Amino acid sequence: MSSEFSCTTPECAKRAHMQCPTCLKIGIQGSYFCGQDCFKSYWKTHKIIHMLAKGPGGGDAKDDEYRPWPYYSFTGKLRPYPQTPMRKVPESIGRPDYADHPNGRSLSEESFRGNTSIKVLDDEEIESMRVSCRLGREVLDEAAKAIEVGVTTDEIDRIVHEACIERDCYPSPLNYYNFPKSCCTSVNEVICHGIPDGRPLEDGDICNVDVTVYHRDFHGDLNETFFVGNVAEKHKNLVKVTYEALQKAIAIVKPGERYREIGNVIQKHVQTHGYSVVKSYCGHGIHRLFHTAPNVPHYAKNNAVGVMKAGNVFTIEPMISEGTWRDRQWPDNWTAVTQDGLFSAQFEQTLLVTETGCEILTKRLTNDGNPWFMDKL
Repeated sequence: MSSEFSCTTPECAKRAHMQCPTCLKIGIQGSYFCGQDCFKSYWKTHKIIHMLAKGPGGGDAKDDEYRPWPYYSFTGKLRPYPQTPMRKVPESIGRPDYADHPNGRSLSEESFRGNTSIKVLDDEEIESMRVSCRLGREVLDEAAKAIEVGVTTDEIDRIVHEACIERDCYPSPLNYYNFPKSCCTSVNEVICHGIPDGRPLEDGDICNVDVTVYHRDFHGDLNETFFVGNVAEKHKNLVKVTYEALQKAIAIVKPGERYREIGNVIQKHVQTHGYSVVKSYCGHGIHRLFHTAPNVPHYAKNNAVGVMKAGNVFTIEPMISEGTWRDRQWPDNWTAVTQDGLFSAQFEQTLLVTETGCEILTKRLTNDGNPWFMDKL
């Protein structure tokens, strides 16, 4: 082969003398190596390219199937696909304390665990939250433009990651307790915390994209569920009712309201449509800390502590399922799925309690204020 190519292995700039035979076979360009030693040392990372190109079960050989947990019993049809390596953030961008921790631990959050006091933000902190939340909205809207049949959730993650960097933001999920990606993409039966990977979105999927950005010491958090191609009417209705439940909960936010009332409002609405409220995950306080007091359950008759005060900032993010409210977790220790394999949807906003009600800090930037999917129902 020509000597004009350099070895693909990182930190090896030697002249290449061979190509990966599997890449040649399946038509992947650019996989050059200086010799067998580099090829073998980089194989574990390099073979991910083959898996992404073929998909699970693709290719001729059984060895190419991606089955990370061969004895795990999945609840639905979704399966994990290979993941690309964790993306990097320039050192010039401000980082939360967990960004460089080997276990992704947020020591600042851990120091407040068990503390139920709810922070009242001052004017300067509120303005910082407005900025981070607006930037988070811009990032999510960039991701939304890319959602269509055939696009991988890893590609969505790349778009989110680059949109964060362009706005001088650190993508808050990245390395948070070792979460490996810059956003969460939760498809179909995935309730939350889906890890972006090489699976192409399919016609009829619903896909939630959960974005949080960290900008100048403050986090802004939001998510939306999107239609992919031709979505069944029953799944469209699930998404619509989930959005309505969030709107009804936001409507009661004002000084003096108890946080536990949010769950009563949400469950009352979704139960009338035959849906259930996931109980394992809740909304949360957010500001300099990614997750903190108050805890905001989305189900009725909960024991949430606290009364809303002007200056409180928190999220409401109901997860609504077609069938059971019970969940299971994949062996990746993140992906939460419905126990019965039926679909689940979610929407999230970050809210500021004001003197007279609330301000939606992560609100859509459209003039009409309507949710994106109204013209698709």
